[in-house]
Formats: sequence, structure tokens, C-alpha cells
Amino acid sequence: MSFAWVTLDTVSSPVIVASDLVKRYGEVVAVGGVSFEVAPGESFGLLGPNGAGKSTTMRMIGAVSTRTSGRLEILGLDPDRYGPEIRSQLGVVPQSDNLDEELRVRENLLVYGRYFGMTRAHVSGRADELLAFAQLQDKAKAKVTDLSGGMKRRLTIARGLMNDPRILLLDEPTTGLDPQARHILWDRLFRLKEQGTTLVLTTHYMDEAEQLCDRLVVVDKGAIMAEGSPSSLIRRYSSREVLELRFGADRNAEMADRLRDAGDRVEALPDRVLVYTADGEGELARLTDAGMRPITSLVRRSSLEDVFLRLTGRSLIE
Repeated sequence: MSFAWVTLDTVSSPVIVASDLVKRYGEVVAVGGVSFEVAPGESFGLLGPNGAGKSTTMRMIGAVSTRTSGRLEILGLDPDRYGPEIRSQLGVVPQSDNLDEELRVRENLLVYGRYFGMTRAHVSGRADELLAFAQLQDKAKAKVTDLSGGMKRRLTIARGLMNDPRILLLDEPTTGLDPQARHILWDRLFRLKEQGTTLVLTTHYMDEAEQLCDRLVVVDKGAIMAEGSPSSLIRRYSSREVLELRFGADRNAEMADRLRDAGDRVEALPDRVLVYTADGEGELARLTDAGMRPITSLVRRSSLEDVFLRLTGRSLIE
């Protein structure tokens, strides 16, 4: 079966184009005029707190929710007109695992693959290939209910790859996983990217966005607040280092006021004071020489969390 996008220049043409994309639910604006493009083979992220409009945007990209206004093209097609054709080329990893618990691990892949009209031989071979990719060969005959959270997540990703999609949509891929499971999952996604699969993911974990995304947009309340690579956003909106100081909950605000001329910028949080600077150790030495004695101090590199604090004045994770 062939589709209209086969003749596109897949090297240079974006696989996703959104322009002034809007989604309203009654009077509620879930997505308020966002614009972005995703290149073939890119790992693109939508970073923001819960309720920012990330999942709504993903549903429109996935051709399961119609837009209110604006332009949206997926693989060169309008998802409101060519939903089935687009969905056949997408892999989807939803926010919550929705595996069939009445089927065993390998059976989940076999049944899903048949939905795409693949032959039994092709489905069988593809299932074995993806079980190996997901490091679940030894669990092929296990019940889904016996899997750990990380294993279920890897199985859900394997299932989303059964149709060899051109774009893999991942909605909060590591929510609820422990650190070890998250890193295993990150490794699997790195491998997919190396193979040329376009990844589009939502997350409210800033370290995840730094690890996985070539480029991202920071969204809040349905609007794009910043766009770029993780490193470019950090350079643009933050300093090279951050000095974290804790003086005690009853003294942090007072000390932040005394520190207002320190570094490039000072941010007062309820539990600590952040000094944005190019030289954290040097700044700490100067403050100590001036008689300021924090209870604890930490010098670290700037992160996307600092970018979000600069843009919104509050933590990204809610």
C-alpha cells in the first residue's frame, strides 16, 4: 500500500509541521497557537509541567484529536483528512501502559502486528527482533502482570515499533520508573535514534530532555516559551554554573537580598538561594570572605530546570 508522502524529499522535508496550532475545549485553550517543525531522524521534545498542553499536542500529531485552527502536517498530510494513512506510519507509546494483560508478552506483539495487515511470518520475526531490542527475550512467555514497571514500558515501546514507524510518539515515557529502569529505557531510545527513527516525546523531567532531545520547545499554559537545543537554551537563558546556598528557611529571603549583586543573577527559592554565575567556586569564596556562612553550598552546571525557572519563576515539575 502506498501513500501520498512517498514522493517527498525525506532528507530535507520536515516530517511534522505545526503553524499557529490551536486546540480549544469549549472556553478552555489547551494549545494556544504553537508553531514548530520536526526534521526526519530528529529527537524532538515538548518540555513542560502537567497541564501545559503537551499531551494535547501529541494527540493532534497522532491524528486522534482534531485541531480547532491552524495548520498541521504529518508526513506531508493533513491529519484531519488522512488520519488512517498517518497512523499507519506512526508508533505510539501512551502515557500509561495499556498492554493486554490477558495475553502473554510475545502475544501482545503478535496481535498488535496483525492490526497492520502484516503476514504471520513477518509478525513473528518482527516480534522476536523487538523482544531482543527491548531485552525481554527471557520474558516472551511471561504474563504481563508479572513484569516490572520498566519491563512493561519497554514492551509498550516494542509494541509501538511493530509496524516499523517513521515517527515514534512517546508521551511521558519514563514517568514512575526508578533510575535504573529510566537509564535502560534511554539506552533503547538512543538506539532507535541511531537507526534513523524520528522521536517526538513529551516529558516534565528536565534531565530526560537533556539526555534525549536534539531540540525541544518549552511549553506552559499551551504556549511555547522557548525553542532550541538543550545546550543553546542553557546558554541563552542561564549562566555556565549555579551556586546553591542554604541559609535556613527563615533566612534565605534575607540573604538573597544581601546577595542581589552577586554573580549574574540571584534567584530566591523557599529552601535555597541560587546564584547564577560563570564561576561558582570563585563566587562562593568571595561570599565566604565577606562573612556569609551558608549551612550548605553546592556548585553545579546550569540545567534546563534553571532555564524554566528563568522563564516562569517556578519549578518545572508540578
